[in-house]
Amino acid sequence: MTVLLWILAVLAVPTLIFAVWIAGVFLKEFFNPSPDDGAEAAQAAEKLGLLPAERQSTDHPAPLPADWAAALDAVRRGDWQPAAELLRAIGRDWDRRTTVVGHLATLAAKDDEWLLAWEAARPEDPDAAVVRAQSTVYLAWELRGAKKAKYTTQEQFQGFHRTLAGAREEIARAATLNPDDPTPYVAEIWVALGLGYANAEMDKLWAEIKTRDPHHVGAHFSALQYWCAKWRGSQQLAFDFAERAAAEAPLGSLLTVLPLIAHFEHDESTDTAADNTPEMVARVDAGLADAAAADPTHPGLAQLRHLLAFYLHLQDRHEAALEQFKLVDGYVEALPWSYRGDGAAAYYCQVRNDTVRAVAAEA
Repeated sequence: MTVLLWILAVLAVPTLIFAVWIAGVFLKEFFNPSPDDGAEAAQAAEKLGLLPAERQSTDHPAPLPADWAAALDAVRRGDWQPAAELLRAIGRDWDRRTTVVGHLATLAAKDDEWLLAWEAARPEDPDAAVVRAQSTVYLAWELRGAKKAKYTTQEQFQGFHRTLAGAREEIARAATLNPDDPTPYVAEIWVALGLGYANAEMDKLWAEIKTRDPHHVGAHFSALQYWCAKWRGSQQLAFDFAERAAAEAPLGSLLTVLPLIAHFEHDESTDTAADNTPEMVARVDAGLADAAAADPTHPGLAQLRHLLAFYLHLQDRHEAALEQFKLVDGYVEALPWSYRGDGAAAYYCQVRNDTVRAVAAEA
């Protein structure tokens, strides 16, 4: 009898191995759809008018207004006057002003001949001054590089800190030339982050911004980075800042994006449970209401929509996610995609196509 049982056990081994193999194949296919599934989802997305990865812009979160694009093109040709006229026309719309200054400063950090010409023609122009200050901050971060501290050389750090110190003088000058403008102080947040301002010093800087524009989206985004655990704060400080700002802001201000960013920056889980809590569902619902009430041309709207699309997908709210994807498709320079570097467009399309597949399955 013992021999018979031993023989039956031996004969059962191949069957067990086959069963385990089949189960493994099934699970792998369930959690990682086959290339054919990916291709079908990509085709379904394209039928909806959504663009493939190679046609996604990694420069912006949304298309630029025509006058912004024209001014930037002129600057690339060395002509600063359309940029000066654009900032003059924007006037006291501080969020737009800060965003345009950022675009111009990005170009100036690479080649500032056009800015030097502007400064020579109008030495006391506050618009040229704030672009100069912001460009110096950007240059400092370029000198540092994007790698973690342990992979950054001493020479890089020295150049970084020296350039940030110089930026403080330029920021102070820009603030003096246009006392009502929060943009120089927004630029200084990245100096605070790089030079390691104490929390109390950051509070003073934040008071200057709040006095000038209490619901400035760009300022809040930058300040939240400062308060994150990876920089000068903690998870608790980041969430406290984000939740307080969102609660105090009027509907349509877009500051409901802050708790979503705080969650994204500190979420180290490997599944979607943390994204499906009642608290996270409520945050996404608040973001949807905020986006619906916002000025459709607000420069901060696209960032909120990108995060809404991402978290709606993770919450299996696929129809709503697809609606957001349709509104931002073609542009992927936004969280959560931008943290993937060169893989941003591919990651965006993967999540978007998964949403398309899920919507089709639910139909």
